Order: sequence, then structure tokens, then C-alpha cells
Amino acid sequence: MTESKQTIPVDGRASDDAEQAVADEQSRPGGHGESTPGASAPGGEAGQSGDDAAELQGDLDELGQLAAKRDEYLALAQRTQADFENYRKRVARESALAQERGVAKLAKELLPAIDNLERAIVEIAVATGETDQDPLLGGVRLVLSELTGALARVGIESFSPGGEVFDPSLHEAIATVPQPPEGGARSGTVVEVYQPGYRLGESVIRPARVVVAA
Repeated sequence: MTESKQTIPVDGRASDDAEQAVADEQSRPGGHGESTPGASAPGGEAGQSGDDAAELQGDLDELGQLAAKRDEYLALAQRTQADFENYRKRVARESALAQERGVAKLAKELLPAIDNLERAIVEIAVATGETDQDPLLGGVRLVLSELTGALARVGIESFSPGGEVFDPSLHEAIATVPQPPEGGARSGTVVEVYQPGYRLGESVIRPARVVVAA
């Protein structure tokens, strides 16, 4: 009996499946096909990092320059403020000194008139028996009081150093008087005030004219 040969038909779908398998293999990550989209070469990443570092360094340098300018302007403002404060104090001090000199000069012009009024009061009191009812004596005393009050309001005061130790910066000795061995004043002390002194604060406008114990 003769065996019959059976022909197996070739199915076109098997060939298609093989080609699809090859295509899938090439499309997988790490396969032999095209590279995965989005993947970058190592050299490109290094270049991007270098650009970022350079930009960051540039920003830091710019900030350093701005900080240096800020410090420079701040120091200039502080120096200007200190100079202005010193100027303000100097002007105030000079103004006060100028005012004090003006007041002292005016007082020196008025002091002779005050001395004459004081002598007039003494003479009138001796001539009239020192009665408060005398209108002339009362008028002279009123004028003297007004003048001395005006001087006191601007800071000028009189001083009479009777019994104090003679001080050449405050007193002017017009005479010396010998003292008895017992009961006399100590040598170098003021025993009589001939004319009171005047001062404005620590400044002496006129020293007191005194008699000093020898």
C-alpha cells in the first residue's frame, strides 16, 4: 500500500507573529533597537551641571558686591551723621558762649551804675537818718533792686567774700591791714569788702575788691 504524502499548508500568521516579536524586542529598554526617549548621554548631564554651578557662582559674586556697596554706603551715612552731630554740638556750644559773652559785656557796663546807686543809698541814709519814709531813698532802692534782679535773671550774681581766705582768682586786694597778736584775723583772710564781685556761672565778671589781713 502506497503511503500518501500530506502537505502542511504554510500559515502566513506565523510569519507575522515572528516579525512582531522581533519588533517588540527592539522596542524594549536596553534592547538592540532605538534608545528610550528621554534618556540623555552622561556627557550632556555633566555639561548642564557645570552651567548651573557657574550661574550660581555668578549670583553669589553679585550678592557679595551688593553687600560690599551696602556696607560702604552704611559707613558713609554713619560718618555723615557723626559729623552732623559734632557740628550741631559745636554750634550750640559756640552759641551759648557767644550769649554768655554778650551778657557779661552788658553787665560790665551796668556795674558802675549799680555801684553808684549803692553809694547813693548810703549817702542818702546818712543825710536823712535812714528813714524808710524818705521817697528819694525808697526810689533809689527800687531802681537798684530792679537792676540787680535783672542781672540775677540772666544768671549774674554778686558775691561778698568777707571772712574768706583771699583768692586772687576771685578777689582783688586793694590794701592789707596788720592784725593784733591776739583777737585779730588770721593772716591772708579778707577783713573788709570794699566792692562786691560779680560772676556768671564759673566766669568772674568782676573780682571783689577787698582788704586783706597782713
